[in-house]
Amino acid sequence: MTEVSGRPLRTVLVDAERRLAAADVPSPRTDAELLLAHVLGVTRGHLVLSEEVDRSALVRFESLLAKRAARQPLQHLIGEAPFRYGTVAVGRGVFVPRPETEIVAEAAIRLLRESPHRLVVDLCSGSGALGLSLAVEVPGTTVHLVELDPVALPWLERNVADYADRIDAAGSLVLVHHADAGLVHEDALAAIAGTVDLVTCNPPYIPDGAFPRDPEVREYDPAKALYGGTDGLDVVRAVAVSAAALLRPGGVLVMEHGDAQGESAGELGVPAVLRAAGYLDVLDRVDLAGRDRYTVASRA
Repeated sequence: MTEVSGRPLRTVLVDAERRLAAADVPSPRTDAELLLAHVLGVTRGHLVLSEEVDRSALVRFESLLAKRAARQPLQHLIGEAPFRYGTVAVGRGVFVPRPETEIVAEAAIRLLRESPHRLVVDLCSGSGALGLSLAVEVPGTTVHLVELDPVALPWLERNVADYADRIDAAGSLVLVHHADAGLVHEDALAAIAGTVDLVTCNPPYIPDGAFPRDPEVREYDPAKALYGGTDGLDVVRAVAVSAAALLRPGGVLVMEHGDAQGESAGELGVPAVLRAAGYLDVLDRVDLAGRDRYTVASRA
């Protein structure tokens, strides 16, 4: 990695950061470092151990840098997205998990640890990041992952396979279902209806007429994982019905939503939808930035 044709690593990173900043990439320095670490096959923290970048690595880095400057998602370029204490494989056709969802996972994990039973259903699973976190962080948990999109399903199955050792080490069980989140209580999961302790869901909740600002979201995240009808609540309403049928009395639903769909949204907010569906103890929670992010509710 110290060929004469190489360039100093610091120079490479400074130039890359400048180019990404010019392309309005939100975190140019971080993205440059993660891309270069991926090319060199090291962690981001170990970049400081390298002084030069050889020519072959520069060619590969340049290719990825150009794609990132064109606003292809960083996670697609490196093939994975971090989530809590691990990563999940992502790419075209599956929603890239966001840091905000880690707050939702934390709330679900705390609730599950307090439960005498640990039967979970994760609806609209996508990559499986949320449900897999529950399985590996709360020992002895059975998690049913439900995903309808046939394009996202292979990503979900791949991540479950990748997590197999960690799931086994936790003494947990993870099952994948290709099913509609709004109907799963009537078909794929009919056998466990009325017995589930916790249902989690990060549904598509963007109104159909909305226009995501970031190209990474607008052009690369699958529409099925983004848009939820005219007011963004079609899937939320369907999940409210399905989750109520799955949960045991006193079981809990934890549902993520947009920052404009909390308590202050009135009848267009997720808390109002859940109250109308008969849930009790409906509480809306905020993320680390103080924005409405998820709702917790109990089955009557």
